[in-house]
Amino acid sequence: MNTTLKIFLSLMILNLSVGLAQDTQQIQLTPQVARLVVTDLIEGDSAKEQLKILAKKADLLVEQLSLKDSIITKKDNVILNYETIIGKRSEQLTISQDLSKQLQKDLKKQKARTRLFQYSSGALIVAAVVLGSL
Repeated sequence: MNTTLKIFLSLMILNLSVGLAQDTQQIQLTPQVARLVVTDLIEGDSAKEQLKILAKKADLLVEQLSLKDSIITKKDNVILNYETIIGKRSEQLTISQDLSKQLQKDLKKQKARTRLFQYSSGALIVAAVVLGSL
């Protein structure tokens, strides 16, 4: 409560007449009206303070909302990055499996060629031995 209001309140409580000068006019207030005026002034000051506090709260809420939006956006970006990584890993796994299957086919072909060469070599050696003994 400011000093002027305190002085005004003390004068009203003591039931003194308070004159409000405006140029040459003077207004006399009855004690009952003076009490109502003081009450209204106190309530007005209180309302102004509450308005300031509510404005600060509103600013803080806007700031908090902005911060939450920023956090949500960053979280969404992280999730998107993870999904991209998982997609790339799945592609790599598929490619790796395809290469493994291809290598297994090539290995089977090479083993078949090796066996065929061994059998042919064995047959040629047997044929050479048979022909050489004739």
